[in-house]
Amino acid sequence: MWAHARRGLFEAEAADPAAVHVGLAQIATLYAVEAQIRTLALSSEAKQLHRLTHSKSIVAGFFDWIDRQLRRQGLTPANPLTKELACARERRAGLEVFLTDPEVPIDTNHLERALRVIPMGRKSWLFCWTELGARHVGIVQSLIVTCRLHGVDPYTYLVDALQRVAEHPATRVAELTPRLWKQHFADRPLRSDRDDCPP
Repeated sequence: MWAHARRGLFEAEAADPAAVHVGLAQIATLYAVEAQIRTLALSSEAKQLHRLTHSKSIVAGFFDWIDRQLRRQGLTPANPLTKELACARERRAGLEVFLTDPEVPIDTNHLERALRVIPMGRKSWLFCWTELGARHVGIVQSLIVTCRLHGVDPYTYLVDALQRVAEHPATRVAELTPRLWKQHFADRPLRSDRDDCPP
């Protein structure tokens, strides 16, 4: 996402400081728009409209700038800036997703911080017995983090979703992801029999 694009440009700064400064300034303007959205407490359609009004032209200008830089004479393929610009251009579709979906943040830094518990516990995952077991631990950890990001109690979610999944239509399985589950089922979650047991 945009944090990675910004980091890549910053790391290539020594190769062409003046050009990198222009690119970083454009990305900084995008983050300033996101700060406005948080200050105004915009959500859903209002957030999307604000991004389309203010950020879309900045994003278009950023990729136009990339195209101009890559056509510029003297910028060799081995130049670190060339590599970073080409990488950003290849990821354009992913970098533009936040413009059309108000639920998508400009970067994934908050997710990377939340998921840091997984690599931090790597010695514990040695006791998952199999590679498949370790993969399932990763899936459960990801679901727990997603629940927390959406203000959903992970225990309530997992108890409900695991009971509901067997009868839920496969064509609507997305409704069982934490974000959509909160909209459809959080007000009447299925409970475990153990919830009724006295402590």
